[in-house]
Amino acid sequence: MNKNLTLALAGNPNCGKTTIFNNLTGARQKVGNWPGVTVEKKEGKLRFKDHDLTIVDLPGTYSLTPFSIEEITARDFVINERPDIVVIIIDASNLERSLFLAIQILELGRPAIFVLNMADVADAKGIQIDAAKLSQLLGLPVVFTVGNKNKGTDHLIETAIDEILRFDQGKESRPIRYSQKVEECIAKVQADLIESGVKMEGSSRWNAIKILEDDKVIKAKLEEMSVSSAKLILESAQESRKRIQNLFEDDFEIVLTDDRYGVIAGIVKETVTNLAGKRIDISRNIDLVLTDRFFGIPVFIFFIWAMFQLTFSLGAYPMGWIESAVSFLSIGLEETLPSSLLKDLLVNGVIAGIGSVIVFLPNILILFFCIALFEDTGYMARAAFLMDRVMHTAGLHGKSFIPMLMGFGCNVPAIMATRTLESKKDRILTILMTPFMSCSARLPVYIVLAGSFFADKAGTVIFGLYFMGILIAILSGRLFRKILFKGEEAPFIMELPPYRIPMVKSLMIHMWDRGKMFLKKMGGVILVGSIIIWGLSNFPRQISYSEDYDGKIHSVKTEYAQKISSASPQEIEALGRQLALSLTEIKHKQEQERIAGSYIGRIGKVLEPVFSPLGIGWQASVALVTGFVAKEVVVSTMGVLYGVGSEGGEALEKALKKSGMTSLSALSIMVFVLLYVPCFATVMTIYREASAGWAGFNLIYTTMVAWGMSFLVYRTGLLLGFD
Repeated sequence: MNKNLTLALAGNPNCGKTTIFNNLTGARQKVGNWPGVTVEKKEGKLRFKDHDLTIVDLPGTYSLTPFSIEEITARDFVINERPDIVVIIIDASNLERSLFLAIQILELGRPAIFVLNMADVADAKGIQIDAAKLSQLLGLPVVFTVGNKNKGTDHLIETAIDEILRFDQGKESRPIRYSQKVEECIAKVQADLIESGVKMEGSSRWNAIKILEDDKVIKAKLEEMSVSSAKLILESAQESRKRIQNLFEDDFEIVLTDDRYGVIAGIVKETVTNLAGKRIDISRNIDLVLTDRFFGIPVFIFFIWAMFQLTFSLGAYPMGWIESAVSFLSIGLEETLPSSLLKDLLVNGVIAGIGSVIVFLPNILILFFCIALFEDTGYMARAAFLMDRVMHTAGLHGKSFIPMLMGFGCNVPAIMATRTLESKKDRILTILMTPFMSCSARLPVYIVLAGSFFADKAGTVIFGLYFMGILIAILSGRLFRKILFKGEEAPFIMELPPYRIPMVKSLMIHMWDRGKMFLKKMGGVILVGSIIIWGLSNFPRQISYSEDYDGKIHSVKTEYAQKISSASPQEIEALGRQLALSLTEIKHKQEQERIAGSYIGRIGKVLEPVFSPLGIGWQASVALVTGFVAKEVVVSTMGVLYGVGSEGGEALEKALKKSGMTSLSALSIMVFVLLYVPCFATVMTIYREASAGWAGFNLIYTTMVAWGMSFLVYRTGLLLGFD
């Protein structure tokens, strides 16, 4: 027996495959209580006794008929890569639905085992499954597991290895038998395949079934073959299809599907006892409120508002602690290191840039904790259901809203999640809409500007921005559907998983995984960006100032020295404060003129005519351009350009106000950040998932929309008398 084995995990969406994959491999792949979390196969390694195992987590799929990308991925791997065994993960609480895919996998004739996962959920619903009887009927081993509690994992591996050994020793899979007329057609095409000598992946019986089902992939492979026997096989299959249609007045696919469900009904009747548990009633009762056509949307809006309010208000406390730590480090370096270019780089480049962004780590963690809570409880699927009617205005269904909701976290996995959509038009349309969903990388920009200019209303302002993104996405989708993607909507029935109490460990893993990504950016793109911005803002070193600032400082010091020499003790303290204020203003003016004369200042002056109609100054213009790399870089660029240096996080807020920025211009910047071109990683993901043309189109379109909406917000605000 081969010591290197491959186990493929297959099953319906939301059956717990990825949880079991994580249990087996120690990985931390994303899991969630909603369908379509895994959109591409994942691999992990495991050493078990004397075997080296490769575990492959396939995307969730309802059948092996390749409609969507994840179905194609799952089927191609099972057929072409020939894993040593297919581990069929079954939702024990919904055996009837899960068996449809399982039977199709068994038709392949490959080694397989059944894993009845979520056994605890089945027990809570009063569902009892006779595993021994199920194993006898299907001819393969059956294992019970509880994935989220890591129960039954070792038994699963041992059973899989034993079954591989049995097949090595000559065991053959037991074919699923259907009605007599269907079996006659299958036998005829199977015999034609064997007689012709045509070589195809998969068993001859499975290929015969797929040819009769008019499977486009299998049919195309036969048509590509130049041998005449391939054409004869297709003709023979067509005759069989016509014979079935004449007998049953239905297509072969429908007749076979009826047969499959007949087999499933028999299996369920023989193996399942339902003791009428209460859990499903609880889910239904909760849904009476949360998915109600009148109350559902207001409740959803409240939850989203509460999430952002909590993110801003609760995050303010640890944010202050991190600000103090950054300030302490910066002041320590300022006082310890001798004056030099290196000191300036560390204090005004690295710390000013990274320190301006890292303070938002608590807010990011809180946001992702809330998103993970929505996912794991099952509410995320309800949100998609609620938005179904809204999405129909853009010619889409609620399933498209799931990737868009994921965009609140990060646009990259959200765009990849569109693979779950069967229609290519729907997939591209959703890809084009998703970048308008405000990702977590934009959150630091909102917190700085909303916190500086809108104070107690900051949470509500951020909430409004997120909903503005949703509205623009839907309006854009409606426009694209009418102009670019004309045609009928693809039908879809929404799956609502049962509500579940989330595991604290799972919530923490989700939250920390996103936190780690945020911290990695600190040492990567944000560090590099901060150093580049510092370099561009500090060179050339020789600047021609409009006035003699050194002479002015000397003059002010001399003037106050004379005043202090003749002042009373009570007046000296007040004069000292006035002197410090005067010197700070002179140095600030000198610093602003120095940066304006630097390379970055010159770039900003070139950009200024483009952004000035939006009420955006040259410093913010430069920050917006650098934000194409990553949206967090917008804040780090501001930190460097406004020279917060060793003064801590609050200094950026003060510097923004001192620069002449108003609440209206701050709102204009936030609207632009919300809507303009996604980060470089998102553009490349669109290129990979759609095409270079769609990536370029999205880049131009989002930038135009951002400029237009910022202009509208700023100019309307001026007309209404806001500043």
